[in-house]
Amino acid sequence: MADHQTHVLFVEDDDVIREATQLALERDGFAVTAMPDGLSGLEAFRANRPDIALLDVMVPGLDGVSLCRRIRDESTVPVIMLSARADSIDVVLGLEAGADDYVTKPFDGAVLVARIRAVLRRFGHAGGSAHPDGTPSAVNGGTLVFGDLEVDTEGMEVRRAGRPVALTPTEMRLLLEFSSAPGTVLSRDKLLERVWDYGWGGDTRVVDVHVQRLRQKIGQDRIETVRGFGYKLKA
Repeated sequence: MADHQTHVLFVEDDDVIREATQLALERDGFAVTAMPDGLSGLEAFRANRPDIALLDVMVPGLDGVSLCRRIRDESTVPVIMLSARADSIDVVLGLEAGADDYVTKPFDGAVLVARIRAVLRRFGHAGGSAHPDGTPSAVNGGTLVFGDLEVDTEGMEVRRAGRPVALTPTEMRLLLEFSSAPGTVLSRDKLLERVWDYGWGGDTRVVDVHVQRLRQKIGQDRIETVRGFGYKLKA
């Protein structure tokens, strides 16, 4: 295996989908560990420490949402949930559990690969390319202070009232976007483009859930909702 090859953990109980998707990912240059249930998926995660995890919501033993929580307790590795229905509550549950994105089944292999590469670019893993132009450019280094919130844009560290705040890479990128333009309203579509690297329309629930998670960590009143427009960081 080449040193730069990206390792994907894929947990899916449907044999046909699991095998076909594994082959498709391997053709695109990924190394894939495929597991049929949540418990074996957790064991494989701990043994192999993959670069990214693809978790089907409905897998036996330990469902995908619970598996995502277990992974998130141990790691900030990017997680993409796979859900059979776009309108399913499972999508929100997966995001609330710490997933970074989701893909609806049935999915096109090329679309799945594009989403994987988009996540990897954000996280700086192998298999992705340089950060897109949408990466925050207004944050040029140093520590930004917003009330009791301190954002170290060089060390990628956050403190609230002097205490460290643990953020996932996606949450950190979201906070950097807000920090680069405090007091400016950022639309959900703009955040999808800049943080999630969506060059197309996406599900704004991804943004809403991540903003909710970020608020829980940095203060509920730090990010303001501007109804009909988006969100802004209180300067």
